[in-house]
Amino acid sequence: MLTLTQRSDMKARLKNNNLGLFLSAGILIFFILAALFAGYIAPHDPEKANLELRLKEPCREYPFGTDHLGRCILSRIIFGARVSLLVGLLVVSSSFVLGLAIGTLSGYYGGWLDEIVMRVVDAFLAFPSLLLALGIAGLFGAGFMNLVIALITVDWAGYARLARGSVLTVKEQDYIKAAKGLGAGDMHVILRHVIPNIISPLIVMATIGMGYVILSAAGLSFLGFGVQPPTPEWGSMLSEGKTYIRSVPYIMIFPGIAIMLTVMAFNYLGDELRDLLDPREKKDID
Repeated sequence: MLTLTQRSDMKARLKNNNLGLFLSAGILIFFILAALFAGYIAPHDPEKANLELRLKEPCREYPFGTDHLGRCILSRIIFGARVSLLVGLLVVSSSFVLGLAIGTLSGYYGGWLDEIVMRVVDAFLAFPSLLLALGIAGLFGAGFMNLVIALITVDWAGYARLARGSVLTVKEQDYIKAAKGLGAGDMHVILRHVIPNIISPLIVMATIGMGYVILSAAGLSFLGFGVQPPTPEWGSMLSEGKTYIRSVPYIMIFPGIAIMLTVMAFNYLGDELRDLLDPREKKDID
């Protein structure tokens, strides 16, 4: 739990670092609103092809131009935000809960359970995550849910390791020993005293992890193992436009910019949250 001093420190940091924080938050709010209201703000049907309009340059009616099938690129980017953010939310929230539960129980009880869990975690972390996700996606096949499952499979281990390490420190604190001495059960101690005191670094990891998951999902879709056309998704849009990278580069440029802005915004927001929530990362405040 945050002390009064830590809360005051957070307010001071927010006051001194509001420009970058608000900018990244503004970018994310923009994409979230675009995803939520895509059906109202998209100028055209993102899946409707019109070969008479193929490869049309940006103009008033089609601000980002059209792709090789005559579909509005702006509309596809807007609807693609819905898919990319949904993948990120499902993967990060599932990995967060799964990793938190496994890591907390492993660190709290220790012994043979901790040894088994940590060896499994080490095995998952030993592989390059994107290659492992690619192998799992190839095993299950392409598709939205298979993409989500593949990314959860490789993402939960990092949360479990971080949670377990935090629990090893927290469980030796006096307030944990006092709660046990008063007769509190293990689940009560874990839910009321352990998890609230280890959640901050996991929140930071989840915020940064959103950008990583969106980037990974785009990479898998680019390789053909993610969301399949004609469903608009930023990675698949890049894949469809790679043939025209020299003649019509804007087909790849605009979805690439959308990915870059979203990932950068989540990364910066995560860095700011780390500085705000972790007293060990305390910076000097003018």
